[in-house]
Amino acid sequence: MSDFQMFHALGQGEQENDRNSPKLPQPAAPQFRPPVAPGPGGYQQSGSSYGASAPNYPQTQYAANPPAAYQDYGLPTPEQGYFPSGQPSPALPSEGTVGGISSQMGGLGLGDGHSTVRSHKKKDRHAYHTLDTPGSSQAFNGLPPGMASTPTQFLDSNSPQPQNAFASTPYMGQQPSPAMSQFPVPANAPFSPANPPSSGMEYGARPYFGGSNPPITPTSSGRPGSQQGRVDPEQIPSIPRSRDGPAQFYLDHLFPTMERHLPPPAAIPFIAHDQGNSSPKFARLTLNSIPSTSDALTSTGLPLGLVLQPLAALQAGEQSIPVLDFGESGPPRCRRCRTYINPFMTFRSGGNKFVCNMCTFPNDVAPDYFSPTDPSGIRVDRSQRPELTLGTVEFMVPKEYWAKGPSPLRWLFLIDVSQEALNKGFLEGFCEGIMGALYGEDEGANDGEENGEEKPKKLPAGSKVGIITYDKDVHFYNLSAGLDQAQMMVMPDIEDPFVPLSEGLFVDPEESRSVITSLLTHLPTLFSQVKNPEPALLPTLNAALSALSATGGKIVCSLSALPTWGPGRLFMRDDGKIHNTESERKLFTTEHPGWKKTGAKMIESGVGVDFFLAVSGGGYLDVATVGHVSAITGGETFYYPNFHAPRDTLKLSQEIKHTVTRETGYQALMKVRCSNGLQVLSYHGNFLQHTFGADLEFGVIDADKAIGVMFSYDGKLDPKLDAHFQSALLYTTASGERRVRCINVVASVSEGGMEGMKHVDQDAVVNMISKEAATRMSERTLKDIRGALTEKTVDILAGYRKNFSGSHPPGQLVLPENLKEFSLYILGLLKSRAFKGGPEPTDRRTYEMRMIKSMGALELSLYLYPRIIAIHNLNELDGFPNENGHLRVPPTIRASFGRIEEGGAYLVDNGQVCLLWMHSQVSPNLIADLFGDSHATLQSLDPFTSALPVLDTHLNAQVRNILQYLSTVRGSKALTIQLARQGIDGAEYEFARMLVEDRNNEAQSYVDWLVHIHRQIQLELAGHRKKEESLDAATSLSTFAGMKPPYW
Repeated sequence: MSDFQMFHALGQGEQENDRNSPKLPQPAAPQFRPPVAPGPGGYQQSGSSYGASAPNYPQTQYAANPPAAYQDYGLPTPEQGYFPSGQPSPALPSEGTVGGISSQMGGLGLGDGHSTVRSHKKKDRHAYHTLDTPGSSQAFNGLPPGMASTPTQFLDSNSPQPQNAFASTPYMGQQPSPAMSQFPVPANAPFSPANPPSSGMEYGARPYFGGSNPPITPTSSGRPGSQQGRVDPEQIPSIPRSRDGPAQFYLDHLFPTMERHLPPPAAIPFIAHDQGNSSPKFARLTLNSIPSTSDALTSTGLPLGLVLQPLAALQAGEQSIPVLDFGESGPPRCRRCRTYINPFMTFRSGGNKFVCNMCTFPNDVAPDYFSPTDPSGIRVDRSQRPELTLGTVEFMVPKEYWAKGPSPLRWLFLIDVSQEALNKGFLEGFCEGIMGALYGEDEGANDGEENGEEKPKKLPAGSKVGIITYDKDVHFYNLSAGLDQAQMMVMPDIEDPFVPLSEGLFVDPEESRSVITSLLTHLPTLFSQVKNPEPALLPTLNAALSALSATGGKIVCSLSALPTWGPGRLFMRDDGKIHNTESERKLFTTEHPGWKKTGAKMIESGVGVDFFLAVSGGGYLDVATVGHVSAITGGETFYYPNFHAPRDTLKLSQEIKHTVTRETGYQALMKVRCSNGLQVLSYHGNFLQHTFGADLEFGVIDADKAIGVMFSYDGKLDPKLDAHFQSALLYTTASGERRVRCINVVASVSEGGMEGMKHVDQDAVVNMISKEAATRMSERTLKDIRGALTEKTVDILAGYRKNFSGSHPPGQLVLPENLKEFSLYILGLLKSRAFKGGPEPTDRRTYEMRMIKSMGALELSLYLYPRIIAIHNLNELDGFPNENGHLRVPPTIRASFGRIEEGGAYLVDNGQVCLLWMHSQVSPNLIADLFGDSHATLQSLDPFTSALPVLDTHLNAQVRNILQYLSTVRGSKALTIQLARQGIDGAEYEFARMLVEDRNNEAQSYVDWLVHIHRQIQLELAGHRKKEESLDAATSLSTFAGMKPPYW
């Protein structure tokens, strides 16, 4: 290992931020090569009608100027595109569409409001930090000059005005694409306003689904807006712009975890170089420079929290997590606070003592761990010790850390074979998914493919699987390899379930492959004549728990109807009469003693559950009760509210495969420690914590699960020292090893809140606020929570405006540089199904609430604001690798119908579903190139298409490659496409719901939201702002003796 100072990750031509940085040659950044979708057999690009480089064309031909021979095959020119002939190109939105805002907002100044600030006198005091120069408002700390937002008339005059904002990249500085007017007259009834609008502004943000009426130019109160005060939609903060620029930058640059104080946006891929501070993929602090006192933190309005995703997946090119074995003595730890050895512990007395970085207690170094120190106090073997140079490591632990003897993970599949599962095709799809997860999609894979494809699909060595089916009875199967076919044993006594098999229930999936595949293939036929309509789920779970109680393991369970049979039977609780009332929150939790008892027993035994729930037409499943077992054990629920087998089987199969193959641990405990002066206030996520301060307990934990940790002050931090945080996850790996994964995070300490505002992590702040809001759903009404989210947004932005922005005209909205998109993320949260106003089934609310509680920063960022890619006007090189092997990803557009072009086609992906939306007047050529020559109209497409066919057209290859790339940058949900054809498919309503910047989901448009926030900030500055009484009552609640919650 080399010392972290040997690495400098941001390449040549970089802006120097540290005058003391050594000028050493840097290593070449590992190249991230996104997977590319396979091309069709015999794909010859010369026969393509698009005439651009093909996937298997020599890489040197991917330059900006393709050979002339590849330019004469009918590639649509910019003038032609895919718009129907004879149709005028849609016009840009007229300036008048937002003219009325001027009477509400005097001026909108976006940027960092820094005025003259005293220089940081102790800038270079931190041995492992490089702090920015005072007054820097670069959006991305340490990027080369010119890598911030374009200067505009709305920028704060005191903030730096860099030049050439990402102009050299294909992501930024582009001209706005032609778009339909943002305020057309709606033509379709579902999108017409219930009441005639009093002004044209009423139409803002409603999607336009057909019709040829001229656009309406709104005014405010009948007063035309002045040219000077108009809000230019191009200049208000844009999430796509904030993602695309850094995404392009980090294709060719590493992220050094110590040299850069601000992590990249969560929704982009990047390669982190661990220099002692853990990668942002594992841990993100809300503030990377922490105020020294509670009052200073309060002045910012920001929460002090840590988002942990301890088993997060690594990207290709990143160093794997080292596993260290210290033998029977175990890893060195502080004797006082039990912190594990880490890079920030210092050695003294010639190496005989190490000083804890958390509690400053001096500990004796064990003789077998001793190493002398050099004159500067650094161990001479530091570079050979991963635990002293890396922020994330794993320790093998001795038997004293074992609850039971570790063994490879056992998987138990519980398959619903009731009438409903059979009728809707869910049973057949679930069986296919299990076979795909265990053995791969193709049973007859070639030998050449097995080496590359089969390995990641197999379970770790020693893993065993078992299968149980259930309806009114529970059926066990002997899967022993010596049998010709599986033997079924029926357990009709569901009042007192037991395991009738001593051998053969759990088998090696490879040894018993023929028995398992035969059983799964014949299950739908076997139960086609039985058709019991009522499943008995809780007795089945208890029987599965009995089978796994000795070893622990993972249960994967399907369910397609409300379990109304046997002990633990459930009833319809949601009759729709108590929505939007005080009593509604009771529907988001369960008080059923049987289900709660089973969940608690599972955690004691180290067992977790993943549910796959499918209903047709939005039927009721009581997700609050059924999903409670999954949530409390650390599992996950996959919910299909309108399951249709032809469309959803592919998604189901891919998600089962992901569940089985992702990194999974079980029998897990977690503890988070922090520096003196701080203490853990609360945890948020899906786990069990018996008492405040106790360890978090998980039956299972996997790569997609995240936990939020809130901190409070129990003293004052020393600005001369850093603040440290360590997460320790004790778990058993799927291969059967007992380990502790340690994640170490460090932040500087500053006197006031200014440095904190400059080094705030927007994604972490949004994640912590979202997790706490989801936690409160069982305690407060949805109206109170929405009000609290709005108030918190105003508190943060008003605190910045009041305390840190300097002097500005009262009419200007001044936003922190690193929180410019914060208000838009909160608007997306208010519009999510968990919190939105209006009617929403409680199953959907509960499912999304628990999903938010366990989401990592990447998945939540996409969930709150989708990425939208236009595919009708792709550059000929988009979707193929560039000269460096990186996939050229086209820029994303803003989530507003005003950005949708007439005749266009768009991919809309929020990490949960991916829609392919096509305008009613989309070009027949585009349809044929995507789906084949047999399709020339939207009506000819199969409405249940879930994947693109493999064709030898240029556009088809581009879109498949882009979809393959998107599938690697997301959370736990599989990426399959769903058609949303304008005026044809019901998914079009989901498309309209995902346009976050428009007025929908019972909430305002983005412009109106900014107006509202700005008005509240002005009232706060004037001292006239009144908070809701319910919020005052909420904030008076105390979660711990003598301490208040950070907000609510």
